[in-house]
Amino acid sequence: MGGYSSQELTAIFVMQGFSGLSLFCVFLLMALGLAIIFGQMGVINMAHGEFLTLGAYITWLVSVLGTEIWPWMEHIYFPIAILAAFTGTFILGYFVERLMICRLYKRPLDTLLATWGLGLIMQQAFRSGFGPREVSVNLPPWLMGSWAPTDIIDIPVNGMFVMVVTFFITLGVALLLYKSRWGIKVRATTQNRAMANAAGINTQRVDRFTFALGCGIAGVAGAAFTTIASTGPTTGSLYIVDTFLVVVFGGAASILGTVVSAFGIAQSQSIMEFFLSGSMAKVITLTVVVGILMVRPQGLFASKVRR
Repeated sequence: MGGYSSQELTAIFVMQGFSGLSLFCVFLLMALGLAIIFGQMGVINMAHGEFLTLGAYITWLVSVLGTEIWPWMEHIYFPIAILAAFTGTFILGYFVERLMICRLYKRPLDTLLATWGLGLIMQQAFRSGFGPREVSVNLPPWLMGSWAPTDIIDIPVNGMFVMVVTFFITLGVALLLYKSRWGIKVRATTQNRAMANAAGINTQRVDRFTFALGCGIAGVAGAAFTTIASTGPTTGSLYIVDTFLVVVFGGAASILGTVVSAFGIAQSQSIMEFFLSGSMAKVITLTVVVGILMVRPQGLFASKVRR
């Protein structure tokens, strides 16, 4: 194919596949937060990408502290940055739900417009606070370099670290939703809010924590994003369409569907981008996904409900 030897083709597919895994991790972390907000609460959060951007900027700020102001933090700042990104976006998400989203439940078009406006406000705040130019994080030395299983295959260490973080975040969300008392309260509130209130569940507290958790996970996605690309005021908006596509394609309330959908979309885009242009790869991916949704509109893994 195109003058490549079989060994070179194998190396290309492996490295492009791993590049797709890095994109998969960002998609999955973004989609997990959106699956909680959109799938569990029915809120269309068009500002979800801006929470990724906020998490990325928080990570950049911590990296500046850890490499320029307090050099002794150079080797340990990145895990602290991930926690800071989650905490900052979680707190902002909590107040956004309390001040705005709580008044818009069961009005999906209003939540779409309100969160779209919030996203524009956040983008302008990023431009005013950090400037229009993109910024890059100075990664600690232990995240630099690559692992070479063969002479022609190099796998970045930062990509493997992001995969480990994504695995534990996904596992934690699954356990929280399906193996904890809070998860039972979330699903009860989603299925029948009036009955959940009658059973003594504080549905307002559940809503605030659920929305804030989804935003916090988007912040972690922003921290992961800084390891593979630079951050600008509109970075998050570039991924919001793909993230909604992942959630809808996988099944709005299905964690397993979100994982499978994110993997399929990220890998197909990454591999096709090597042989085609980036825009053409996206068009083909969107066409295939739309075709499947026409046949199966509930997504790959539809949630089971009692009738």
